[in-house]
Amino acid sequence: MQAAKRVAINTGILYARMGITVLISLYTTRLILEALGAKDFGIFNLVGGAIAMLGFLNAAMSGATQRFMSYAEGAGDTSQSKKIFNVSLVLHCLIAGLLVILLEVAGYFFFNGILTIPEGRLAAAKLIYHFMVVSTIFTVFSVPYDAVINAHENMLLFAILGIIEAVLKLSIALYIVQTDADKLVVYGMLMAALSIFLLLLRIFYCQKRYAECKISPRANYDKKLMKEMTSFAGWSFMGSSTSMISAYGQGVVLNMFFGTVVNAAQGIASQVSGQLGAFAATMLRALNPVIAKSEGGGDRKLMLKASTMGSKISFFLWMFFCVPALIEMPFILDLWLKDVPAFAVIFCRLYLVRILIDQLYVTLSTTIAAVGNIRKYEVYNSLLTLLPLPVAYILFLNELPPSSIYVVFIVYSLCSFALNLYFANKNCELSIHHYIRTVGLRCSISFALVFICSLVPVFMMPPGYIRLFETILISSIAFLLITYLVGFRKEERKPFNHLFLLLSQKVGLVKVDKVIK
Repeated sequence: MQAAKRVAINTGILYARMGITVLISLYTTRLILEALGAKDFGIFNLVGGAIAMLGFLNAAMSGATQRFMSYAEGAGDTSQSKKIFNVSLVLHCLIAGLLVILLEVAGYFFFNGILTIPEGRLAAAKLIYHFMVVSTIFTVFSVPYDAVINAHENMLLFAILGIIEAVLKLSIALYIVQTDADKLVVYGMLMAALSIFLLLLRIFYCQKRYAECKISPRANYDKKLMKEMTSFAGWSFMGSSTSMISAYGQGVVLNMFFGTVVNAAQGIASQVSGQLGAFAATMLRALNPVIAKSEGGGDRKLMLKASTMGSKISFFLWMFFCVPALIEMPFILDLWLKDVPAFAVIFCRLYLVRILIDQLYVTLSTTIAAVGNIRKYEVYNSLLTLLPLPVAYILFLNELPPSSIYVVFIVYSLCSFALNLYFANKNCELSIHHYIRTVGLRCSISFALVFICSLVPVFMMPPGYIRLFETILISSIAFLLITYLVGFRKEERKPFNHLFLLLSQKVGLVKVDKVIK
């Protein structure tokens, strides 16, 4: 109950942040697309968009360190936390240096034959790329600090930083609209500076707040821990790096065959997916430390229960926003953007489907990492993650449309689901049959039923505000009924029944002396 209360409070804090940041972010994207134009917006998403990928890399890598931090906290070992932080700091400084070398070498090949950059914009693209490399140093160096914040479940700090980031991005967008300088270069520089500023804020806060964040690598050196964390961080780094390469590689492959205008459509798809998925991601940020701490405290049963429910709830949170967005995507993009890039609608729809599938197993990687022994998992996962890029390249050589790359990644997500289930069963004793029956089937059937119900307005009225409202209304009602009756089992409904009775008692609808325990 204590763990559930912490997750509920932390999720509430992060949702409050989201209510502020989502609207600001959507308006910011509209301003930037209008100021830069489709070609320059495409260039930024192709080259400078890797700065956004660094945020993903940061989250993935901090998960590895967080595993050790949360495990130590679950076991109640504070001295071990200090050792973990300092060893992690040394490791990530080395990783940052290695990444800078690799990115600079890769940059030479990117700008000499691989990327297709419009004439006269090559110099600007190179500048943005170097901004990204500088951001890399700070991003990777901050990983141990992010891990500490996660391990302490300090979601209020994440909420404050998220609001600061959204407001500063809006300020940058407003400045870009007004400036007479090269808008693309200024935007790339300011976005890189913003990422560095936010990372420095994290570091400053942790140094002041948390005792384990005192930098003293010599005093806290532990040879055995160093070896263990080096192995774990190495395999985890391989997995997170290939994920980043795969995500960034989509833009490179699309650019090679279709140019920067298609990259603009890809950027819009990423923005839509990111904003809609923020609700599910918020819940997971609050839940992941609980999974690691449960394993650290020796409660495998609680860890598996939290993981299973986490994936299911994450799927339903995503589905709530995904269904009306899938149906009304053309009207939503027309309403949001003045000029909708070509392929943006189909890209958005396919990307949403792919991310929806990912939610079916989204907590399993955290579960596998919590137990440890990730070498084979990361090797197979890395190979699978990179496979869609050569497949998409071959398809484009055979003149298939740009949208086929998202179909390939949908197939990849299904294969990744199977891989995660296999290793969760092998390493964590997760029952595959139970997981497919309680998560896979219930989520899939619920989605199909809600989607079918939500299609009714499409056959009855033309596109417009009224149809959008009707679609959202029907989808919401269908979602509440179907997920409750079909999505959750009887015992899983008890917390919802409890909440409903408490709310009913508060407003005077019923008098309840004893609620469901």
